[in-house]
Amino acid sequence: MTPFKLTDELIGSIEVHIANKNNGELSAILNDIHYADIAEIINELNEDEATYLIKLLDSDKTSDILTELDEDVRESILSNLSAKEIAEELDELDTDDAADIIGELPKEMVQQVISKIGDRAHAKDIVDLLRYDENSAGGLMAKELVKVNENWNVLTCVKEMRAQAENVTRVHSIYVVDDDEKLKGRLSLKDLLTTSTKTHIKDVYISNVDYVTVNEKPEEVAKIMSKYDLEAIPVIDEIGRLVGRITIDDIVDVIREEAEKDYQMAAGISKDVEADDSIWDLTRARLPWLLIGMLGGVGAASIINSFQGAFINFPILLAFIPLMQATAGNVGVQSSAIVVQGLANDSIKGAIWGRLGKELLLGLVNGLALAFVFLLISHFGFKTTYLVSITVGIALITVVVNAAVIGTFIPIFLNKRGIDPAIATGPFITTSNDVLGILIYFSIAKVILGF
Repeated sequence: MTPFKLTDELIGSIEVHIANKNNGELSAILNDIHYADIAEIINELNEDEATYLIKLLDSDKTSDILTELDEDVRESILSNLSAKEIAEELDELDTDDAADIIGELPKEMVQQVISKIGDRAHAKDIVDLLRYDENSAGGLMAKELVKVNENWNVLTCVKEMRAQAENVTRVHSIYVVDDDEKLKGRLSLKDLLTTSTKTHIKDVYISNVDYVTVNEKPEEVAKIMSKYDLEAIPVIDEIGRLVGRITIDDIVDVIREEAEKDYQMAAGISKDVEADDSIWDLTRARLPWLLIGMLGGVGAASIINSFQGAFINFPILLAFIPLMQATAGNVGVQSSAIVVQGLANDSIKGAIWGRLGKELLLGLVNGLALAFVFLLISHFGFKTTYLVSITVGIALITVVVNAAVIGTFIPIFLNKRGIDPAIATGPFITTSNDVLGILIYFSIAKVILGF
């Protein structure tokens, strides 16, 4: 398969055909292109052109295209479609994707769209999903699945599965429920095919089945599915009834969104924003951390100012301030990044003191290595005295150890308090270590050099 490549020539050609209303040519161009690639094309068009393509193509294709579009582009297109046109698109989608799109519509539009959906059972399932918090397993799941009753025999089971599978895009598992719709287990296809048609399902099903509740956080669902290599996982309600399933494609979206959020937080962006957002939104997301960084810089400047006596007798100390700040910040970010990653994938086990002890030892080893290199560079490159070089080297070791401990402790502390530890990386750790690094540097220099 040749990978799709979006080119200016292709976009230009499509824009010309849209302007001239060459529907036949447009259909011919887009007919063999995957819906995800068409979504990529539409993201590059203006609102009118994008709406034109959506109305031109068949609903069985455009419904999938809508799920792949950028949120703002999809919102613009939907605003140009009637309730009936939107309902036709939703008829072709799985319930989870349909519920997501309806959730983006204006409140006054929601009821109109739902009333126009032709498949009333499909509409009912969508309404059921809308009742759940979007940041939960219930808000993430789809209603489409294959389930059988434990009291059925194999022959009845096969007939029912055939009927149910018509509405399911992919059959990952066959779930077994009792008369109260409570999840009992799962059914192996091998056992189903090799067992007598008169055998009851309760005699052959596997009771060991992983599941999540409707109130489970998507991040926790992702951890479970990743840990056990699951392609799908059933979702039960508060009393154990099977109400839906979550598939791997939905979890990939969760993982991607979490990675994007953590990356932004590590960079000092406090809100979920994109490059195309307004200046006001981008400013609100960035400014708080910039202010924290500025206050940290003011704090460092105050500390430097309080040690002015050092600069008279040892002006060379000024030259090594960037070294202390950069090293402290880098070590802190490295330590915190490893801890945050470990907390995210549950690889950090044991007591906090063991982790801190390990980081302290690692910081000491790294600090000694850096100090040794610095002694050579400072003495032969900057012509400093041995006493000054040793002083800065000791300060460097202390700063590295301190930064490693802080970079480890703060994410773990925040995690135990129910705060996202990703917020500890980037500007927060860097700023705190910059200030402490300067304080440690001049304090040690004052003790040894006596100014």
